[in-house]
Amino acid sequence: MTSATIVNKVWNFCHTLRDDGVGYGDYLEQLTYLLFLKMADEYSRKPYFRDTHIPEQFNWESLRGKSGAELESHYVKLLDALGRRPGMLGQIFVKSQNKISDPAKLHKLIQLIDGESWVLLGADVKGDIYEGLLQKNAEDTKSGAGQYFTPRALIQAMVECVRPEPLKTIADPACGTGGFFLAASDFLTTHHKLNKEQLKFLKYATFHGWEIVASTARLCLMNLFLHNVGDMDHDSPIHRDDSLRAAPSDTYDYVLTNPPFGKKSSITVTNADGEEVRESLTYNRQDFWATTSNKQLNFVQHIRSMLKIGGTAAVVLPDNVLFEGGAGETVRRQLLKSTELHTILRLPTGIFYAQGVKANVLFFENKAASKHPHTKEVWFYDYRTNIKHTLKTDPLKYDDLKDFIACYHPEDRHKRKATWSEKKPDGRWRKYTYDEIMARDKASLDIFWLRDDSLEDSANLPEPGILAAEIVEDLEAALEQFRAIAGDLNKE
Repeated sequence: MTSATIVNKVWNFCHTLRDDGVGYGDYLEQLTYLLFLKMADEYSRKPYFRDTHIPEQFNWESLRGKSGAELESHYVKLLDALGRRPGMLGQIFVKSQNKISDPAKLHKLIQLIDGESWVLLGADVKGDIYEGLLQKNAEDTKSGAGQYFTPRALIQAMVECVRPEPLKTIADPACGTGGFFLAASDFLTTHHKLNKEQLKFLKYATFHGWEIVASTARLCLMNLFLHNVGDMDHDSPIHRDDSLRAAPSDTYDYVLTNPPFGKKSSITVTNADGEEVRESLTYNRQDFWATTSNKQLNFVQHIRSMLKIGGTAAVVLPDNVLFEGGAGETVRRQLLKSTELHTILRLPTGIFYAQGVKANVLFFENKAASKHPHTKEVWFYDYRTNIKHTLKTDPLKYDDLKDFIACYHPEDRHKRKATWSEKKPDGRWRKYTYDEIMARDKASLDIFWLRDDSLEDSANLPEPGILAAEIVEDLEAALEQFRAIAGDLNKE
């Protein structure tokens, strides 16, 4: 069976469970537990005979022979017991719960997974299957799972520009379901003929991630495991923690990340009346340039602190980071001075599952302390003006970003050539000097130069179907914001 066939087969069963109130995310979690147990069982048999560290009374075979209330009771005990185990095994099952209340349907799902030999499938096929499931989960906008899923075309383009090298470390302080790690792994295995030492480093020492949401960290671990990154016998490469909480204990060669959208950092606390409320969270870190509750500005500062001298970052950030005053201006000025901020890719709307987001990719290289600013010029690629994408009818594709990659010139970015000039005013690629940026109000990096056709001529408006899709996306975004406001008001 093809990976697409298996994805549809496994995913279609979710529609049956929806009648019992099992959401897409909960279903994917149960799949994760059962897939892991099934593959562990396959690895324990010939020709592998591996010690999976799973107690016999809680292995895959223990599920096969049970049904009804006995199966349900045993499954609950199994999840609790495995969540207490060390290493990746414990991290996948930590705080796991059975969300399938009907034992007959749980039995059907076990049979569904038991019908495939998962280990025999190549890492590419297994990975494609799980990525397909994550994609379907992200498409369910009501669940909010899309906020952990960066468009894979964008991730691939970012990795192509950064061009990670073997035996180098790669970190993501908000790793979601692990998309950046998998793209980097694919790049390394495709572009380099890795020797035994390099393959071992890639599997066990290359990736370091942080994910604050336990269920998302679980999905990330499973995603990595299915792509042959990490192992049951080793420590987890993913930390279930708020990466902003403290200065990093290590530094890394690359940081590739898309921090969560939303301007304010917040924490849920219990007030004097015993009610849970959300409060703004400010990180008082000595290594930060500015103290702020703005989540993205905190991530910019944190990412810089994670980089080795000479280390490279590629970060997806919303527009407010480029123009906001106060702490925003402080962070921008310091970033331009202490790192070489050399490239900004302006992204269009309609490519993220979080609706209406205006975002950019910032590429910068960390530098040693100096009296003089390290940024000499910043190259901008405007892939927003007169560009229209929607998630369903015209999603972002890798080919859409090929021109940007060519302009970026990853082989030697010092040999770049602008496509914009006075004679070519429609060119999307141009540079601004450090002095030109410093002369702007608040050192704003929110720069545009192309004429927006939609403002000039109504005849250039998109097709009605595209306009309708954009309106729907904007309304959904507004509705989500109103729901959040209503929820906060009700708590108050």
